[in-house]
Amino acid sequence: MALGFGMDRRALLLAAAGVAGASAAMRAGPTGAAVSALTGPYLDLTTGRGNMLARARIDGNLDESKIKYGSGTGVVSGVRPGEAVRQLFGFEIFSAARLRRQPDDSYQLLHREVVYYTDLKSGEIINDFKNPYTDETVKVADIVNDPWNERIQSYYPDPPSYGGLIKPPQGPKRPYIMNWSEIPGGVLTALQEIDLFYPATLKPDKWPRESAGPMNQVSEVYTYFVNAADMQNPAKTSLVCHGGWSRVTPWLPWMLMGQTPGHILYSSVVSSFDDINQAKRNVVDYTLKHYPQMVRPPETWSDISLSSLEMYAREHKPAPPKPMP
Repeated sequence: MALGFGMDRRALLLAAAGVAGASAAMRAGPTGAAVSALTGPYLDLTTGRGNMLARARIDGNLDESKIKYGSGTGVVSGVRPGEAVRQLFGFEIFSAARLRRQPDDSYQLLHREVVYYTDLKSGEIINDFKNPYTDETVKVADIVNDPWNERIQSYYPDPPSYGGLIKPPQGPKRPYIMNWSEIPGGVLTALQEIDLFYPATLKPDKWPRESAGPMNQVSEVYTYFVNAADMQNPAKTSLVCHGGWSRVTPWLPWMLMGQTPGHILYSSVVSSFDDINQAKRNVVDYTLKHYPQMVRPPETWSDISLSSLEMYAREHKPAPPKPMP
């Protein structure tokens, strides 16, 4: 690791000693007093810069020659007023990312991701779905976010613009500090929430069967679990991370639910890792067959990163009216 990342002499010694040395220094200070993994010895997770480097190592690898992969497995449920939540289908996520350090010490995360929907019983990727709400068989649309780039900085970034639909907030920047805490077993955990309410690209007048309304109400919740010794070991340019991801979003446009009251809930377990062989083989094989470019991150940076709702509007045409029974 280059000295430009702010390593002091103590951190260099810890890097030479490896994870065991980092763990020992984390547990006791020079007088034997307990030292929190939240504040050192390598990263201070109460600072914006400490969190920037933590996120960069979770989502990417400080060694820019290496690719970081991600995966997720979960369930998509339908939520309608006055009735029980209904599990509809499963889903699988696969992603590939690479970091590029910038002159201002921030990072570009060049990133691609795909999401496939699966049968709840067999786990197989599906292309058609019998919608139990409408009794109609519909064509499933994979999510292909090419790209889904991100800036990792020492202050909170602006929310995604989704092609100009969301305007950046006004006022001073806030330091990017996640709510890390230590839990028994040498683990650091954090929770991150994103809540958005913005104009929909899928307008009801043009997309009557796909659009849930003139505004998109979307919330996402991420949970992170990282080994504390790895977090504080400067020799670890990449961190294995496990956690969860959930998303509240309008009805998926391909379900053809229109403005039916209710919404969709994604719930999943997610991981990031350095070896593509840790991803599910069938998901990687499906990606190689149908979207081969998605097993590698983009080569060049683009500021335009659209959500699946905006991508659907670009890639599809409005569905014809539902056939009369």
